[in-house]
Amino acid sequence: MPQAVIFIGVQATGKSTFYKDKFFKSHVRISLDLLKTRRREKIFLEACLQSRQSFVVDNTNPGVDDRQRYIIPAKAAHFEVIGYYFESKIGYSLQRNQDRHAKERIPDVGIRSTFYRLRAPSLTEGFDRLYYVRIAPQDQFVVEEWHDEHH
Repeated sequence: MPQAVIFIGVQATGKSTFYKDKFFKSHVRISLDLLKTRRREKIFLEACLQSRQSFVVDNTNPGVDDRQRYIIPAKAAHFEVIGYYFESKIGYSLQRNQDRHAKERIPDVGIRSTFYRLRAPSLTEGFDRLYYVRIAPQDQFVVEEWHDEHH
């Protein structure tokens, strides 16, 4: 069964790096940072759904409505829908953002805005599985099954 993987978390929490490490060889990456417009994003999403190609939505997806944009059509196309919530601590994200190359940095206000809109996901949104991702020392990813105490 093809997979629709949805990343959730503020900027600078390791989402794109996690994609490269875990999904680069198997899933198409759908990212507003890359595609620039919702129209292009929708074209990529529809192409993946029609061709039954597994994909990852590498956006912040802070709210339920943001996630429904992908969950509803993916479920209708009989994709397995998997969510990865990236530990989103504001101070840590701001520091990681400062550590980025200048052209990759985003304004702190953007991170803060996403943080305040961020809502923890729930299986009731339509996810088949949910995971919690945090970055351990030496930038290693730790992935755990989702439990409500994570938020």
